[in-house]
Amino acid sequence: MGHALRIGVPGEFNPAFPGHVKIRTSLEDAARKLGIAASCEWVATPAITRENAAEVLGGFDGIWAPPGSPYENKEGMLAAIEFARTNDWPFLGTCGGCQYTLIEYARNVLGISDADTAEDDPNSKNAIVIPVSCAVPNRQPGDPKLVGASTVRLKPGSRLLAMYQRGEAQEEYFCNFEVNAAYRPRFEATGLTVSATDPDGEARAVELAGRRFFVATLYQPQRSTEPEKPHPLIVSYLDATRQFHLERKTITNQAR
Repeated sequence: MGHALRIGVPGEFNPAFPGHVKIRTSLEDAARKLGIAASCEWVATPAITRENAAEVLGGFDGIWAPPGSPYENKEGMLAAIEFARTNDWPFLGTCGGCQYTLIEYARNVLGISDADTAEDDPNSKNAIVIPVSCAVPNRQPGDPKLVGASTVRLKPGSRLLAMYQRGEAQEEYFCNFEVNAAYRPRFEATGLTVSATDPDGEARAVELAGRRFFVATLYQPQRSTEPEKPHPLIVSYLDATRQFHLERKTITNQAR
């Protein structure tokens, strides 16, 4: 390809957090499998607004909303997700990035202007994201309620199932919050479908149809990728960014 794909990561990088460090290495693993090069660049959330999102993020080939909530600037994260969704940029959200994907969609598509997470506002009347109801047994003191590897079931006919090529997978979590099931019918009625659940049917991933790539997972696929076995979701995401880069390059060349 000659050009290293550039992935924009809105958020505040913490080198002590494996879910952050593994974003870069998981992209490198996926790029190696695809025979291309890729890099990621973190963009602090205070630097992003609805007004400047295109300027700040438009040079990237894809957007990855990472773990890390609460972010330094909630509105900056929401603006980044809105930019990716409305402009059809290849998008992946993981853990906190998934939670904020749901909030952005609820606010700007469902019209729930005060949609929020119980982490930020425990008294919210429209908490789209709520505390995990059933904690993982035998977890270490201080660990989140949802931590470690757990089974996810992939929805038949979903894009996610096509990526995995199997009906179940073991995925890594590190979070205290999950999707409020009361809002699930409204999400799905407008196209944001639940494409992975836990064995009890709780939502664990969503995808938006009609997009180049728009997937958000409560789990962190970057935690379970390996150099010789890159995660299929991240490989698929990076391949979508490659196709997007080539499309834009072709359009630019034709305009000259």
